[in-house]
Amino acid sequence: MIKLVSYIDELSKLAQAYSISTSYTSATGTTVEAGPETLTALLHAIGVTVGETEEELVSQQLAAEEELFSRPLPRCVVARQGDSHFFTVHVHHGASAHVTIATEQGEVVEAVQEENWTDPRTIGGVLWGEATFSTPRDLPLGWHTLRLDSESVQAETGLIVVPAQVPTPSRQRHGVMAQLYSVRSERSWGIGDFRDLATLGTILAEDDDVDFLLINPLHAAQPAPPVEDSPYLPTSRRFVNPIYICVEDVPEYSLVDDATRADIDALAAGLRATNTTPDPIKRNPIFDIKLQALRELFFHREQSGPRHDMYRAYCEAEGDGLDEFALWCGHQLARAECTATGAHAEEDGFPEDAEFYRWLQFICDEQLATAQKALKDAGMEIGIMNDLAVGVHPKGADAETLSDILAPEVSVGAPPDPYNVFGQDWSQPPWNPYALAEAGYAPFRDMIRTVLRHSGALRIDHILGLFRLFWIPRGESAKLGTYMNYDYNALVGVLALEATRAGAVVIGEDMGTFEPWVQDYLAERGLMGTSILWFEGSPHHEGARRQDEYRTLALTSGTTHDLPPTAGMVEGEHIALRDRLGLLENSFEEEDASDFAWQKQIYEVALDPEFYASLDLSERPSGDTTLEIVRQLSEFVRGTPSLLTCTALVDLTGDRRAQNQPGTVRSQYPNWCIPLTNEKGEAVTLETLRDQRYYKALVLERGH
Repeated sequence: MIKLVSYIDELSKLAQAYSISTSYTSATGTTVEAGPETLTALLHAIGVTVGETEEELVSQQLAAEEELFSRPLPRCVVARQGDSHFFTVHVHHGASAHVTIATEQGEVVEAVQEENWTDPRTIGGVLWGEATFSTPRDLPLGWHTLRLDSESVQAETGLIVVPAQVPTPSRQRHGVMAQLYSVRSERSWGIGDFRDLATLGTILAEDDDVDFLLINPLHAAQPAPPVEDSPYLPTSRRFVNPIYICVEDVPEYSLVDDATRADIDALAAGLRATNTTPDPIKRNPIFDIKLQALRELFFHREQSGPRHDMYRAYCEAEGDGLDEFALWCGHQLARAECTATGAHAEEDGFPEDAEFYRWLQFICDEQLATAQKALKDAGMEIGIMNDLAVGVHPKGADAETLSDILAPEVSVGAPPDPYNVFGQDWSQPPWNPYALAEAGYAPFRDMIRTVLRHSGALRIDHILGLFRLFWIPRGESAKLGTYMNYDYNALVGVLALEATRAGAVVIGEDMGTFEPWVQDYLAERGLMGTSILWFEGSPHHEGARRQDEYRTLALTSGTTHDLPPTAGMVEGEHIALRDRLGLLENSFEEEDASDFAWQKQIYEVALDPEFYASLDLSERPSGDTTLEIVRQLSEFVRGTPSLLTCTALVDLTGDRRAQNQPGTVRSQYPNWCIPLTNEKGEAVTLETLRDQRYYKALVLERGH
């Protein structure tokens, strides 16, 4: 028994040396210890094979220490501009150390040596010494290179100089959030597209003081049907889903002959007929038909001239990442075709298919740029606010092309809590923090840079993942998971640098279980938080948060994509839906009564006192009363001190249906497939948006 305890103690020390939490505090306040199987699995996931004896574990700890002490330079150095950042270098004892900085701007400056009296250590028969250097305070922002020169050691590593803060809005801004796929016009191909994005933004900017349009993640899904419905489980977070391309806006559409154009229009006709129905969106036939049409345009593209030069410049700028993604798409398509025909797939690449998928990303980039320009031209200060998902599909493009930077042997999730006693497994492979640092954070940078290229703001889903993620050994229960801790100074720093260069605001979805200092740190760095009306209790008294108690540095909204529209919440549709799906812990009556009791506390602080006094709250509201409550809650949100406030598009039409019901699968509920409808359940197109009763009350009649 003593031996076993000693082994576990040494295993815990080894795990802690690699930033793995050996215990965590659950949502109920109890301490959960990570078992030896969990620690062993997580260590293996980052490349550490655990010894079988106590002596081997002690040796591994020593080896880890010695590896750091004999490493000439850190994996990567991230320094805040204006600070002197201290870092250690290691050279053979007695040898001189000269450290220079080659800046991104082409200058070479000296790092400053500081005092360090650390004793030397013999490692592998070599006596190693340690020295400390610091970065000059006046280094420019950017991606620089540290170089160490010594008699027997030369090394280079990345030095990233980041801003202390991300830019924040100069005044309060209001926006609208929408699921782009749900927003259709009469000419859409059964799903919202980039032209619809531009049209919606223009309408909103013309009718109201709207400065941004928050949309669902546009990340790439599978290269061909069947595709994943959830925008939060993409195949790549860096690249874009071509399902949103507006075919008629592709310049090559004008190059095809009349017969080909007629064939394309005929393909689209059947999809256009679905725009006026409230039935769930079916991505597979839509994407299949769009790909057929886009291939025709691809074959008619110009092989020389200014437009071809633009395409080649785009490909060159995106570099190896685009090539690897496109080749992966081509291989996936070929594998699928081989599976269907029984043929054998070659392994030397499929250049034509890869070229097609590179071209699709070029088109996506063009159309996103056009949409952002349309929003800015319409008067929006921020324009598009993109959304960044937590991770990627375990069998997707990023999982394969970035396999050496990710940790595929584990998946991200959430620990058990009172709402989900089994915990959650989101299946996504996380960043390996050590491999990511070794790569100089370039994959993370490239992802952020691409997502920000044509947007004025970025919402980051579960921003707590920049601090720690709940790792679960793949295939095991979430009860066997624990937290991996990340270098949040580095990740937030890279995010801040790219956001500053893009002139973009950053919002973190910071809801959930976390230590209070995390929100303080994010605020210090200029990253805005998230407040949702239904979740906000007062920090000073019993009951709901009062208007003046909301955070200034936050995006505050009435609802979110994981809740029904506000009208549905008011009328209890979220409880009724969970009851229909068998997801309630208690009886419908108990759950509904508890939820309605909390809502009444919100109404007490958020609604006009005279109107509130007139309400009969012995039962849930309906009809015109619901509309007035939705209108007043929207005004309450807009009146908070939060720098960013947001109204959901579904609230502007009186929609009731949830876009996503957490904890369900496609056979239970059509998550992420619900088109925009009104209070009567009728489909709403962009052409009929201004005719909706809710839109008139919340937008057109606002202020009159």
